[in-house]
Amino acid sequence: MAWILVIVAGLFEVAMALCLKGSKGFTQLWPSLGFLVFAVTSFGLLNLALKDLEVGTAYAVWVGIGAVGTAALGMLVLGDDVSAVKIGALVLIIVGVIGLNLAGSAH
Repeated sequence: MAWILVIVAGLFEVAMALCLKGSKGFTQLWPSLGFLVFAVTSFGLLNLALKDLEVGTAYAVWVGIGAVGTAALGMLVLGDDVSAVKIGALVLIIVGVIGLNLAGSAH
């Protein structure tokens, strides 16, 4: 259950980042409020997950989901530049998160 919380928290982090972009420096009301709600929800869910998980691995997964999800949606939806180097870097983040999980499961 704790890993589900981390995954959902990571998805809320993606929503938070997209709202942050849409808030245009917190000058737009609804994206700014969305940012606040998604940020509090994301951190709250991560906090609950940390009751049962190692902080380093859980945080890395949370950040990885947020980074990869935000970058991917930025490229797919917001028109951010796409390049082989960016995609390769995102793959490396995913491999790193998987590696941390595999190393953590050995305990």
